[in-house]
Amino acid sequence: MQPDTVDAYESLIQFLYRAPIGLVQISADGAIELLNPMSASLLMPLAKDGGLENLFHVLATVSPQLSSMAADFAAPSGVVCESLRIDLSAAGGTDAGPQFLSISLLKLDANRLMAVLGDATSEMQREQATLTRRLNSAARMDGLTKMPNRRAVQEQVELMLARSIASVHGDFAVLFINVDRFKQINDTMGNAAGDQVLTTMAERLQAALRPSSNRIGLVGGPSQMAARIGGDEFVVVLDGMRRAEDVEAIALRLLEALGKPFRMSGHELSCSVSIGVILGAGAAGDADSVLRDASIAMAEAKREGGRRYVLFETSMRERAARRGDIEGDLRRALNEGELFVLYQPVVGFLEGGGSDHSAGVEALVRWQHPTRGVVPPLEFIEVAEECGLIGALGDYVLSKACRDFVQWQEELGDGAPRLLAVNLSRAQLAQPGWTDIVIEILRSSGMHAQHLQLEVTETLAAQDRQVQQRLHELKALGIKLALDDFGTGYSSLASLHLLPVDTVKIDRSFVCQGDTSDHHRVLIEATVKVARSLGMDTVAEGIETAAQAGVVRELRCDKGQGYLFSRPLAASALPHWLAAQSTTQMTLVPPPD
Repeated sequence: MQPDTVDAYESLIQFLYRAPIGLVQISADGAIELLNPMSASLLMPLAKDGGLENLFHVLATVSPQLSSMAADFAAPSGVVCESLRIDLSAAGGTDAGPQFLSISLLKLDANRLMAVLGDATSEMQREQATLTRRLNSAARMDGLTKMPNRRAVQEQVELMLARSIASVHGDFAVLFINVDRFKQINDTMGNAAGDQVLTTMAERLQAALRPSSNRIGLVGGPSQMAARIGGDEFVVVLDGMRRAEDVEAIALRLLEALGKPFRMSGHELSCSVSIGVILGAGAAGDADSVLRDASIAMAEAKREGGRRYVLFETSMRERAARRGDIEGDLRRALNEGELFVLYQPVVGFLEGGGSDHSAGVEALVRWQHPTRGVVPPLEFIEVAEECGLIGALGDYVLSKACRDFVQWQEELGDGAPRLLAVNLSRAQLAQPGWTDIVIEILRSSGMHAQHLQLEVTETLAAQDRQVQQRLHELKALGIKLALDDFGTGYSSLASLHLLPVDTVKIDRSFVCQGDTSDHHRVLIEATVKVARSLGMDTVAEGIETAAQAGVVRELRCDKGQGYLFSRPLAASALPHWLAAQSTTQMTLVPPPD
């Protein structure tokens, strides 16, 4: 060997000896031919007998696959493995020594390999710390909107509750936000459209709150956290809010920002939210209780028609508990015959002032609770809608009403009511195969389709494309369709021709003021004229006085119903009422000048 070569080799050996990494030269079977001090210090804790003769034997308990990896490597040279992480805990690694070992194996030729060893403990700890931070962040973050999630909100509210107890100041507020009609959006436009609505809502919510802080756990000063806690539910946590007026101003701002229309697939989609607000001063218990109370207030906002906010009051808890009791009782009532159907006559207005008392009836469900007495329909119908029982309830009413109608026809002949009106819910219309259910009810009861009138609310018919499709299917069967509570929803006279209906029912809120308000009189008249021009009948709802009846008759409304004519009657009482009307004709006073 030349002197220069000898010097270079000795320099290399010295470098390898002092290298801060472990270097081990081994034979093909793992026998150690050369190792530096660093590799000896890394491997010695793993050597059971204190000997370092064979690398594969030393690492057998923590990396048994290493020898097979070397044996299976067919190339004459190259990288067998790189930065293989080995957990030393299986070999009884101590806290004082390395916990993780990194090894790279390089094949030099057919008979020799070089192993590069390193202490990977610090690197693994850093990676695990980073992963833990990411997991903690993910555990507090909503995947769709990248907003804080329910867990983050709960932690923030708990901190605020603790601070409020310590300082005797409840200067925070929680706003519980729910998207109105979100299920209809998902059902009619698909989940992708629903997700788009939610992400847009999240962006609008955050923009409306700027400048804000979404930093989790920051409660030192005025701050705002916007979060999505699940589904179509968002929460805003406001800190530093000492006046209710300031919180209400923010709620109004959010209603406006979140209520703007969406542009989706070339169409404009109307959307709105309902907001429940709870102030820190009235908050009790833990974070879950605060969110529950805010949710209760939000539900009150929805029941009042949505597009509004409601401040939580403690009395709402009792009402919510009662609604929960009613839900459980209603499930039982459907199975135990506590529900029954009454019928309110619909009277036809004839030329010359006469009345046709056999024009039709509307079926109305009632509930005789064993301990509560008669539960108001507005109370249990809402509960049925919220808990998913409205479909079963509606099908029961339809089936029972059809059977009663056929019985009247058999008993009264030509004197029987000619039309049966039954209200429908969206749950029924959205139920797969529901048209077939209607066909079966008609068949089993013996009722003809032309005698049945199914009624949907104006808002449902105008905004829900799935409902409109189902209405066309029902109309094709010969069933008549009616638009209920017209004037209270989102459709208009201009769009009336787009709906597949035969009858327009003018809401009682217009009818009850028709004889005292020129404004309401004009609205009734316009509705009647447009409906007539489209070949539709009109029914005035909620007539309570002869003066009101006189106005709608004068305005050429076709039919009317209300307490003036009759309260809802049992099926057995209707024939007696019809018989009484045939002998007593009601005299209507003319409307005031």
